[in-house]
Amino acid sequence: MSVDPYAAPKSRVADTPTGSENFIPDGRSVAAGNGWTWITDGWATVKQNLGAWIGLFVVFAVIVIVLSFIPFIGALALNLLIPILVGGVMIGCEAARNGTPITVGHLFAGFSKNAGRLAGVGAFVVLVYIAIFAILMVVFGTAIMGMFMGGANDPAAAAAMGVTLLLAVLVGAAISIPLYMAVWFSYPLIAINDFTVGQALKASFFACLKNIVPFLVYGIVVFVLAIVASIPLGLGWLLLGPVLLAALHGSYRDIFYAA
Repeated sequence: MSVDPYAAPKSRVADTPTGSENFIPDGRSVAAGNGWTWITDGWATVKQNLGAWIGLFVVFAVIVIVLSFIPFIGALALNLLIPILVGGVMIGCEAARNGTPITVGHLFAGFSKNAGRLAGVGAFVVLVYIAIFAILMVVFGTAIMGMFMGGANDPAAAAAMGVTLLLAVLVGAAISIPLYMAVWFSYPLIAINDFTVGQALKASFFACLKNIVPFLVYGIVVFVLAIVASIPLGLGWLLLGPVLLAALHGSYRDIFYAA
């Protein structure tokens, strides 16, 4: 076929990828309102395959409850297992995003990809909790023991002990926040992007640090929804639980990818 030398030049637009996206290893800052968008997008994801999501969450909850009743070993196993299960859900969310419906089986997908690294996140959490407990015992344990030994039946001592215990709980919660920040995105970063444990914890922490305000909005909304979900005998968690899992994946996509 001859080529018309006078024809207007044509670009090969068909070769240009559409809908391309770039992965941002360190994450990016997003708008405050995105904290609410993560939840609404989570619901949009869940309602597309509601039955599978509820089934997945029920199995997840049963595993957590059963292991919680096993003294010591159950708690340790739970901390090692939860990252693998959540990593599997993240793999399922990614599959759903690419057109493959999520199934209950995706809950266990983390066992076939980077299970050791995911369990490593759980081991890290256990070690940090032990360190936090040791710190609290050193700072507050002596004071509490002194109050107890000095007058267990003394109302003033009992009141002081209660205040000290409350303060210990608040301090423990405060110093646990950096741990939650480091862990939050570690599941999808390991399960989907093949990060090492150290890389995932570091990237997650700084990504959360860049998005304090969106996470504040997210936390307030989740707090309100959790109260509402707990009112009808906790049955609302059959919906809220899956939405929060999907929202975790949504927040990860929002912060670590740019279209």
